[in-house]
Amino acid sequence: MTNILLVGAGGFIGSVLRYLLGGYVQGFAKAFPLGTLTVNVIGCFVIGLLAQLGEKYGAFSDESRLFLVLGVLGGFTTFSSFGNDTVNLFRQGFSTNAFLNVGANVILGLLAVWLGRVVGHIFWR
Repeated sequence: MTNILLVGAGGFIGSVLRYLLGGYVQGFAKAFPLGTLTVNVIGCFVIGLLAQLGEKYGAFSDESRLFLVLGVLGGFTTFSSFGNDTVNLFRQGFSTNAFLNVGANVILGLLAVWLGRVVGHIFWR
C-alpha cells in the first residue's frame, strides 16, 4: 500500500507540474504544441539524469525511485519512460529493438489516437 501511495503522490505532483509548465510555455506558441514538447524534453532529461545517478552512485532507494520516476515523472510525462527504455535498448546493444520501439510507439500511438477519435465519433455523436 505504501508503494501505491508513493506513486500516487508523485503522480499528483508531476501532473500539476505538467499542467502549469505546459500551459505557461504553450502561451508562447499558439500554432505548435510547444508546451507538450517542452514537458517531454524536460522529462527525458530528468529521467536520464536520475537513471545515471542511480546507476553510477546507487543514489535512490526503491521507494524514492517509485516516487520520483514512476510517480513524478510518470505524472509529468510518460514520454520520458519511452525515451529511457529506448536509450537502454541502444546501450545494451539492441539497436534493432530500439528502432522498433521508436517506430511502434510513434505509429501505433498515432493510430490509436485516430482510432479513438473514430470510435468516439461513431458512438458519441
